[in-house]
Amino acid sequence: MTLEAAAGAAVAIRVQPRSGTDGVAGERQGAILIRLKAAPVDGEANGALIKFVAHKLGVPQRDMTLVRGLTSRSKWIQVAGMAAQQVRQALLG
Repeated sequence: MTLEAAAGAAVAIRVQPRSGTDGVAGERQGAILIRLKAAPVDGEANGALIKFVAHKLGVPQRDMTLVRGLTSRSKWIQVAGMAAQQVRQALLG
């Protein structure tokens, strides 16, 4: 699932914290499933998610915004200057 806006694309992400490794594990119900080693405590998993996705996309972390799901496993991330399809291809491809 994606949303396009003037500020950039927003992509649905499903986070699985406390995994053995960081990585993309495919899709689940239209959202990109990302496994993270970080625990969902004090924003650690959110920070790890932003860092991981920015690295995968080759963009600075400042271009990433967590727009929904701060305390949930279901999140929406906005990437400045990228279309939703580009984000999905870079993460899933």
